[in-house]
Amino acid sequence: MREELVFVGICDIAGHVRGKGFPLSELPSRRHKGVGWTHSNLMQSAFGTIFESPFGTAGDLMIVPDPAAEVRVAFDAGTAVEHFFLGDLRNTDGSPWECCPRDFARRGLAALGEAAGVSLLSAFEQEFVYTGAADLPAHAYSLAAWRGQGTFGETLVAALRAAGLSPDSFLPEYGERQFEMTVAPAAGIAAADQAVIAREMARSAAFRHGHRAVFSPVLTADGLGNGVHVHMSLRDAAGAPASHAPNEPMGLSPLMRRFCAGILEHLPAIVALTAPSPVSYLRLRPNRWAPTAIDIVQQDRGASLRVCPVFVPGEASEVARQFNVEFRTADAAASPYMVLGALAFAGADGIARSLDLPAPDGRRLLPASLAEALDLLAGSTAARGWMGSVFLDTYLQHKRAELAHVKDLPTQELCARYAAVY
Repeated sequence: MREELVFVGICDIAGHVRGKGFPLSELPSRRHKGVGWTHSNLMQSAFGTIFESPFGTAGDLMIVPDPAAEVRVAFDAGTAVEHFFLGDLRNTDGSPWECCPRDFARRGLAALGEAAGVSLLSAFEQEFVYTGAADLPAHAYSLAAWRGQGTFGETLVAALRAAGLSPDSFLPEYGERQFEMTVAPAAGIAAADQAVIAREMARSAAFRHGHRAVFSPVLTADGLGNGVHVHMSLRDAAGAPASHAPNEPMGLSPLMRRFCAGILEHLPAIVALTAPSPVSYLRLRPNRWAPTAIDIVQQDRGASLRVCPVFVPGEASEVARQFNVEFRTADAAASPYMVLGALAFAGADGIARSLDLPAPDGRRLLPASLAEALDLLAGSTAARGWMGSVFLDTYLQHKRAELAHVKDLPTQELCARYAAVY
């Protein structure tokens, strides 16, 4: 005999989905009152420990489920149904909590709408290592590597579709046992929801095969990294593409150019939100197919912003529909909500201030460490305005405490610790 349970969670600033479960029969009342939570729960590190907290033991919050972010997937017969909601951190009166990552993303998207009357269409392309795959050196992108994952890919794609996502691709990647999954783009906050759901479906499918899907930015000191690449395009108030202009440099419309300029302007600071672990900066090094400079380049996978190609170009409307820019300076140690919010706020600022792209010969380098990135985030007046002082200072305290906890670990052990939790 069994009774179905449902889980409500939030993808927090450590990039983990945390929350509480309850009997499905209680769902009608939980849609309004959610589940109880505390302020200091946000301070759980990547390792689960609360190293420091400005909130102490005081205070109560709710995680309120969003009916638009419900997942119910039945895997093989006889196994438990995976049923969960993503939700918002709210005060007990129902108002948004100022440190809610999902509300941060929602506010960033609203700022973009206010700046130019546009919405953001985006998709998160995510890399991970599947521990159940055959370890086949020298077989990057190969049919042998594809074969070596067995039926995991089929289970994952079926789970993605059952969860309401539209799978686009699943492929063996460059690293050993490394794979990549993509889903169709979505508008607004749904894109971040789908990124979280896709991650959890990969983990769930791997779990049901007796293995793990590991999303850590770098698993071994000398190995390649797992990135998260965010494909972005703008849509006007009528839903029409607003990113492409065929006669402009790199095909970028003036509006998209200013959006990208804002991201590059603020990237030294917001990389602390998009690549928020010490091992993130082992990936952001030369010869790892990852960005090292703050730049935008057409069809270059080493750039922070890559202007993507249009495949099988046809009519102008089809080119405009496909056209997008890819942000490559993120990884799965970050909450997708923090990534999406940071990109939306920075892009909105670029539009509002009519910023232009930096000269190609004036490229700046990305921060070389999380500590450096956090200092730049702390000094950013813009980021303080976007996040609010309480949320920004909370985030800085969280990440600096995490850094202090691992500062004496040898590089290989550091990588192993993060691989164990992501």
